[in-house]
Amino acid sequence: MASSSALRGRMKSIDIGIIGCGTAGSAAALFLSRAGHRVTVYERVADPGPVGAGVMLQPTGQAVLSLLGLREAVLARCAPITRMTCHTAGGRELFDLRYGDIPGDHVGYGLHRGVLFEHLFRAVKAADVRLRLGVTVENLENAGNGRGLYFLTPEGERLGPHAACIVADGARSQLRDDTSIRKSIRPYPWGALWFVGEDPAGAFRGELAQVVRGTQRMVGLLPTGLGPGDGPAADKVSLFYSLPAAGLDAWREAGLDAWKREVRAIAPSAEPVLDQIESAEQVLFARYHDVSMYPWNDERVVYLGDAAHAMSPQLGQGANLALWDAMVLAEALAGHASVPIALDAYSRARRSHLDYYQFATRWLTPFFQSDLTPLGWLRDLGFPIAAALPPLRRLMVRSMCGIAQGIGIDAPMVLPAPDPPPRLGPAA
Repeated sequence: MASSSALRGRMKSIDIGIIGCGTAGSAAALFLSRAGHRVTVYERVADPGPVGAGVMLQPTGQAVLSLLGLREAVLARCAPITRMTCHTAGGRELFDLRYGDIPGDHVGYGLHRGVLFEHLFRAVKAADVRLRLGVTVENLENAGNGRGLYFLTPEGERLGPHAACIVADGARSQLRDDTSIRKSIRPYPWGALWFVGEDPAGAFRGELAQVVRGTQRMVGLLPTGLGPGDGPAADKVSLFYSLPAAGLDAWREAGLDAWKREVRAIAPSAEPVLDQIESAEQVLFARYHDVSMYPWNDERVVYLGDAAHAMSPQLGQGANLALWDAMVLAEALAGHASVPIALDAYSRARRSHLDYYQFATRWLTPFFQSDLTPLGWLRDLGFPIAAALPPLRRLMVRSMCGIAQGIGIDAPMVLPAPDPPPRLGPAA
């Protein structure tokens, strides 16, 4: 992070419009409103709630939550994870990555996505932020005369103008077409079935466990903490299962019992979770997108989170990258007097980190989710060797932590100190 002196006094308070109240949008709203900017958040859902399945909160995401004053409250409902393992269905270990294998007091946490949303959204509602729910932004329009941008709704309402626009409305954002930034958006052919079950005995604590059979079958079990809500509850665990998007209808037609038999054959440890599934409606299907663009900004618009760089969840970094985006954007706006210069500085600051994770994700995903059978043979042969070599093992663990960057040989990123940040700009 920038020094305290660098974070003060460069940009005057401006009017900022944020589209989307997910992880990136909410975190950005908190940072920027606390910096003294006038922030309005537009969210298309009229009554957003805590939905989703299990995600990983890595040291990078934890550090950002600490700066926002939310870390302890979120972690109170998380499940600590000290290792990530992967075995073949035949029991051969492909890797066993432990946070303690690199310097630093690192640990991961499994949590329900709804827990992260709850705490961020609650903080946004309590902050000096104007929150517009049930509002869809369909297009962006230049307001002219240097006044920034209007946000246009499907009903023809013109909102704003805002001096800067933050697009954080997810991988399916339609607002990427409102700028001339070169981009590529494609859906992954594979997705995952998800189910969040109860783990009252804590049988799955401490470890993200994955089992693979070739490149077409992967079962994962992720400790997921206590779930949304403030009351006491039993531990939860998320089960995920790789499935081609084109195979979803066939999965439904085959029936739940056939799927359960297959999962049991691959990962017998999943039995107590499978026993909790009584209908196919309890199992959700998530499809993923690959979004490539650079820079992530033009003169007045910047894209954060999945709207900017959605990727396969193979490395479990989505929420963490979104939180880090918000922090770096706040630093960039605080460190420059001009919005266009600040947004350009943001893209340059994020490039090394995001390039690494997009490259690594695109390279790794076919070894775990594809129809390329020979890649499964190469994975089963090569990953145990790589995990046994200290330099590669350290790179793998740094990648898991979210702190790798560049092409992997660069020095790992330095996490910000857990102290409350200074004000990032002058109050209005």
